[in-house]
Amino acid sequence: MTAITEVRVGQGFDVHRFGVDPDRVLVLGGVTFVGERPLIGHSDADVPAHAIADALLAAAGLGDLGQRFPDTDPAWAGADSLELLRMVAAEVRDLGWTVGNASAAVVCERPKLAPHRTEMQANLSAACGAPVTVTGRRAEGLGAVGRVEGIACWATVVITR
Repeated sequence: MTAITEVRVGQGFDVHRFGVDPDRVLVLGGVTFVGERPLIGHSDADVPAHAIADALLAAAGLGDLGQRFPDTDPAWAGADSLELLRMVAAEVRDLGWTVGNASAAVVCERPKLAPHRTEMQANLSAACGAPVTVTGRRAEGLGAVGRVEGIACWATVVITR
Protein backbone atom coordinates (compact mmCIF):
# COMPACT_ATOMS: atom_id res chain seq x y z
CA MET A 1 0.00 0.00 0.00
CA THR A 2 1.29 3.45 -0.90
CA ALA A 3 1.45 6.00 1.89
CA ILE A 4 -0.49 9.18 1.32
CA THR A 5 1.48 12.35 1.87
CA GLU A 6 -0.33 15.13 3.66
CA VAL A 7 0.37 18.49 2.02
CA ARG A 8 -0.48 21.92 3.38
CA VAL A 9 0.07 25.35 1.89
CA GLY A 10 0.36 28.51 3.96
CA GLN A 11 0.23 32.13 2.94
CA GLY A 12 1.82 34.94 4.93
CA PHE A 13 1.96 38.70 4.64
CA ASP A 14 3.95 41.46 6.28
CA VAL A 15 4.34 45.19 5.79
CA HIS A 16 6.38 47.84 7.60
CA ARG A 17 6.67 51.55 6.99
CA PHE A 18 9.89 53.45 6.60
CA GLY A 19 11.24 55.48 9.49
CA VAL A 20 14.09 57.87 10.11
CA ASP A 21 15.68 56.45 13.29
CA PRO A 22 19.46 56.83 12.80
CA ASP A 23 20.07 53.91 15.18
CA ARG A 24 18.19 51.43 12.96
CA VAL A 25 19.24 49.80 9.68
CA LEU A 26 17.20 48.33 6.85
CA VAL A 27 17.28 44.52 7.00
CA LEU A 28 15.62 42.33 4.35
CA GLY A 29 16.18 38.59 4.25
CA GLY A 30 18.96 38.98 6.81
CA VAL A 31 20.86 41.41 4.56
CA THR A 32 21.67 44.90 5.80
CA PHE A 33 21.07 47.56 3.14
CA VAL A 34 23.59 50.28 3.96
CA GLY A 35 22.45 53.83 3.26
CA GLU A 36 18.76 52.96 2.95
CA ARG A 37 15.99 54.19 5.25
CA PRO A 38 15.16 51.68 7.99
CA LEU A 39 11.78 50.12 8.59
CA ILE A 40 9.84 50.76 11.78
CA GLY A 41 9.10 47.67 13.84
CA HIS A 42 9.29 46.06 17.27
CA SER A 43 11.88 43.59 15.96
CA ASP A 44 14.35 44.32 13.15
CA ALA A 45 11.31 44.57 10.79
CA ASP A 46 12.70 42.03 8.28
CA VAL A 47 9.61 41.86 6.07
CA PRO A 48 10.40 38.66 4.08
CA ALA A 49 11.43 36.75 7.22
CA HIS A 50 8.17 37.79 8.90
CA ALA A 51 6.02 36.85 5.90
CA ILE A 52 7.63 33.40 5.57
CA ALA A 53 7.30 32.72 9.31
CA ASP A 54 3.65 33.79 9.13
CA ALA A 55 3.07 31.44 6.17
CA LEU A 56 4.67 28.53 8.06
CA LEU A 57 2.46 29.16 11.08
CA ALA A 58 -0.62 29.32 8.84
CA ALA A 59 0.24 26.09 7.04
CA ALA A 60 0.71 24.23 10.33
CA GLY A 61 -2.42 25.75 11.88
CA LEU A 62 -0.41 27.52 14.59
CA GLY A 63 -1.91 31.01 14.44
CA ASP A 64 0.09 33.97 13.26
CA LEU A 65 3.30 35.85 13.93
CA GLY A 66 1.64 38.45 16.16
CA GLN A 67 0.33 35.70 18.44
CA ARG A 68 3.75 34.05 18.72
CA PHE A 69 5.87 37.19 19.04
CA PRO A 70 3.60 40.05 20.14
CA ASP A 71 4.89 43.58 19.73
CA THR A 72 3.70 44.25 23.28
CA ASP A 73 6.29 41.81 24.68
CA PRO A 74 9.63 43.49 25.46
CA ALA A 75 11.37 40.14 25.00
CA TRP A 76 11.04 40.56 21.23
CA ALA A 77 12.20 44.19 21.04
CA GLY A 78 14.93 44.43 18.41
CA ALA A 79 14.73 40.66 17.74
CA ASP A 80 16.61 39.15 14.81
CA SER A 81 13.81 38.04 12.50
CA LEU A 82 15.90 35.25 10.99
CA GLU A 83 16.05 33.79 14.52
CA LEU A 84 12.26 34.10 14.81
CA LEU A 85 11.96 32.26 11.47
CA ARG A 86 14.32 29.54 12.75
CA MET A 87 12.16 29.12 15.85
CA VAL A 88 8.94 28.87 13.83
CA ALA A 89 10.45 26.39 11.36
CA ALA A 90 11.74 24.25 14.24
CA GLU A 91 8.28 24.24 15.84
CA VAL A 92 6.69 23.17 12.56
CA ARG A 93 9.27 20.37 12.19
CA ASP A 94 8.71 19.30 15.82
CA LEU A 95 5.07 18.69 14.90
CA GLY A 96 6.17 16.19 12.25
CA TRP A 97 6.05 18.46 9.22
CA THR A 98 8.76 18.90 6.60
CA VAL A 99 9.15 22.32 5.03
CA GLY A 100 9.17 21.77 1.28
CA ASN A 101 9.90 25.28 0.04
CA ALA A 102 8.96 28.92 0.44
CA SER A 103 8.50 31.78 -1.97
CA ALA A 104 8.59 35.43 -0.93
CA ALA A 105 7.44 38.26 -3.21
CA VAL A 106 8.86 41.51 -1.86
CA VAL A 107 7.12 44.66 -3.10
CA CYS A 108 9.07 47.92 -2.87
CA GLU A 109 10.19 50.83 -4.97
CA ARG A 110 13.54 50.79 -3.20
CA PRO A 111 16.01 49.39 -2.43
CA LYS A 112 16.99 47.34 -5.46
CA LEU A 113 16.85 43.70 -4.38
CA ALA A 114 18.55 42.03 -7.35
CA PRO A 115 22.14 42.65 -6.20
CA HIS A 116 21.33 41.00 -2.84
CA ARG A 117 18.85 38.31 -3.91
CA THR A 118 21.31 35.38 -3.71
CA GLU A 119 22.40 36.34 -0.18
CA MET A 120 18.79 36.92 0.93
CA GLN A 121 17.75 33.52 -0.42
CA ALA A 122 20.69 31.79 1.29
CA ASN A 123 19.94 33.46 4.65
CA LEU A 124 16.21 32.71 4.51
CA SER A 125 16.80 29.13 3.30
CA ALA A 126 19.21 28.45 6.17
CA ALA A 127 16.76 29.86 8.71
CA CYS A 128 13.81 28.01 7.20
CA GLY A 129 15.61 24.74 6.62
CA ALA A 130 14.29 24.55 3.06
CA PRO A 131 14.76 26.29 -0.29
CA VAL A 132 13.46 29.87 -0.35
CA THR A 133 13.08 31.96 -3.47
CA VAL A 134 12.82 35.75 -3.31
CA THR A 135 11.30 37.82 -6.08
CA GLY A 136 11.18 41.59 -6.22
CA ARG A 137 8.31 43.61 -7.55
CA ARG A 138 7.63 47.33 -7.80
CA ALA A 139 4.26 48.87 -7.02
CA GLU A 140 4.66 51.18 -10.04
CA GLY A 141 3.88 54.26 -7.95
CA LEU A 142 0.54 52.93 -6.71
CA GLY A 143 -0.53 53.08 -3.06
CA ALA A 144 1.59 53.51 0.05
CA VAL A 145 4.31 51.13 -1.18
CA GLY A 146 4.40 52.89 -4.54
CA ARG A 147 4.82 56.22 -2.74
CA VAL A 148 7.88 54.70 -0.99
CA GLU A 149 6.18 54.74 2.41
CA GLY A 150 7.17 51.16 3.20
CA ILE A 151 7.83 47.61 2.05
CA ALA A 152 5.40 44.68 1.81
CA CYS A 153 5.90 40.96 1.26
CA TRP A 154 3.63 38.05 0.42
CA ALA A 155 4.95 34.55 1.10
CA THR A 156 3.75 31.06 0.32
CA VAL A 157 5.10 27.84 1.83
CA VAL A 158 4.49 24.14 1.34
CA ILE A 159 4.79 21.68 4.20
CA THR A 160 4.36 17.91 4.00
CA ARG A 161 3.96 15.02 6.38
